[in-house]
Formats: sequence, structure tokens, C-alpha cells
Amino acid sequence: MHRKDLVKPDGRKLFLYSREPIADSIQATNPPHDPVTGRSHLRWHPLRGEWVAYASHRQNRTFLPPKEYSPLAVTKSADFPTELPAGKYDIAVFENLFPSLSLNAAEAPLPQVPTEVEPGLGVCEVVVFSQDPETSLSTMSLDEVTLVLKVLADRTRELGSKNEIKYVLPFENRGVEVGVTLHHPHGQIYSYPLVPPLPARMIETQRAHFLREGRGLLEDFIKGEEEDGRRLIVQKGSALSFIPVCARYPYETWIAPKRAAPYLYDLSESELRDLASVLKTTLMKYDGLWKKPFPYLLALFQAPTDGTPTEGLHLHFQTFPPLRTSDKLKYLAGTELAGGFFINDALPEEKARELREVPV
Repeated sequence: MHRKDLVKPDGRKLFLYSREPIADSIQATNPPHDPVTGRSHLRWHPLRGEWVAYASHRQNRTFLPPKEYSPLAVTKSADFPTELPAGKYDIAVFENLFPSLSLNAAEAPLPQVPTEVEPGLGVCEVVVFSQDPETSLSTMSLDEVTLVLKVLADRTRELGSKNEIKYVLPFENRGVEVGVTLHHPHGQIYSYPLVPPLPARMIETQRAHFLREGRGLLEDFIKGEEEDGRRLIVQKGSALSFIPVCARYPYETWIAPKRAAPYLYDLSESELRDLASVLKTTLMKYDGLWKKPFPYLLALFQAPTDGTPTEGLHLHFQTFPPLRTSDKLKYLAGTELAGGFFINDALPEEKARELREVPV
């Protein structure tokens, strides 16, 4: 993997990645824009015991422009620069123009409110998977998807090395049904000053299991799913995908290496390729089942970067599809939102069988 570090005209960082050497002549670009002066901050929620971020400057961000005006398209003319410079490379990563969290937030004046307030420290990056606006993780080549995982591993290592960052969360929103604001194939990386509530809960249970059993919780769980077999979707060497027996959503899928590894960068070359193959094939099955692009949130959960022990922690992807079996949107309702108690209208065994039988 080759990498080139650049600085955009507005001062934001740009990282280009490629399977081939990247020319020194490539110059960073960015769309013309008014200065983004907003600074995010955190407010403590006393009843939930967690932080809530506020970033009101994001209300002015670009929202579903026509493809010919996409800021993620490659720059074709110096008169109309975009976020991606012209040149030969595979993947671009850059600091979000409208970040929810920023290392500059420490400079922000904090409001006087009747609860604890902290600066919204962090880093938000955009990961453009390809220069091709029509592709997706399901249609890219295996080499290209493997490179995406290598890029996420590289960004996790670099972002997690910052003292301010305690957790790195890469994710992809695909489809307007899950809130995407730009159609060009891309993901994001949020780097937090704390471990967010959902990963924190999963980390807590994994650590408790490891202390009690001396083995990884997810590693044991995966072995159980392998032995059962009814919810498996794809297996490839050292990786697999399955709908967990406890799935909260129809078609919710977990994609993981079989070996417990805390971070992507802990995987070998062959393990990364197996994981990329399982990820790509699973997403192909989604599209094949629906005969159209399948909307989802794809999140990568890894160990925290706060210096705490990582024994027993097991990286994995989770998908959060919004579709019901009736092909209508699934919105979280009263019991999920108010009670945090999920009700799934479809059995995991049925949904896994549907996906497993999709030819790809």
C-alpha cells in the first residue's frame, strides 16, 4: 500500500492511498466555501450518564447534490475544484469540512448551562472508497476492498495514537434510508475523546467474560454459531459472516475474523483478505436478495485506544439494515426508542437462509 500526505488549500489534511506509487505532481484541492467557524461541545446527560455532542454548524453541510456537483467527485477543472484532486490513486481520506468533533474545539467558548460541559474534542474524517461514483463495496474488486480495510487499519493506528482520542469508529451509511447526504461511495471515521456508550457496553461484557473464562466472548460465540450452522451466511478461510442468534434487526449481520484480534492492523495479510472477501460477498448477497442497492449502516467495532488492556477483545463489523421483511422501512418505535427493548419481527434463522441462498 502506498500513501501520500497532503494539505488542502483551506488547511485540512488529505491522505491518498493506492496499490501503485502515487505521483508527486498531485496537488490537494477543496471546494470553495465560507469559513466554518462553529465549534462543537459536549453536555452531560445526568439521567443516562453519558455525553451528548452539539455541532450546530453542521446544519449548513452539503445535502444530496446532483452527481455533477458532488464534492466527492474527482476535480475535472481548476475552475470547479472538489475534495478529490485529479490524478491516479485508489482511496482518499480527508478531514470533514463540517466535523461533529474537532481537535480545535478546545478553543471554543463553552455555554453557561446547568450541567457539565466539555469541548467536543475529536477527529472526523471522510473515506472515499473509489474515484468511480457508481461503484460500492459490493461491486469493487477483492483487491480494492482489501485496500479499504488496510486504509481503515492505517487510520485507526494513526488516529488512535493521539492522546485526545480514546476510540476510533469507522462506518458507512449507504442509502438515503439511513441518512446518507452524498451518493458517492464513501464512509466516515469518527475518533472520540471517550469510548461511546454502545462500544463501551460491548467492551465491558467481553472483558468480564475474559476474566471469568480466560477466553474471548465473541470467539466463543462464533464457535457456537459455526457449530450450529443455521445462521451462517459466508465462510472464507479465517473469516465468516452470520446473523447472530440474538439479532435485533432483520438481516442484521456480523462479519468477523475467527481469531480474536483487537484491531484491524493486528490481522495478517491473508486474514485481511479473507475478511474483505466475506464482507464483499455478504454485501453482494444483500444486493442480490433485493435486486437493488441495499441500504445499511456498516460499523467496525475495535478495541479502544485509551491504553487499557485489549485481551479478549474481538474486532468485527455489524450491519444495521433498515428494512422489514415486507420491504418497508423499519423505524425504531416506542419500545426500542423509549425502552431500549428491541422487538424483531423476523427470525434470524429465516433471514440467514434467505441470504445464504442468494447466488453471487
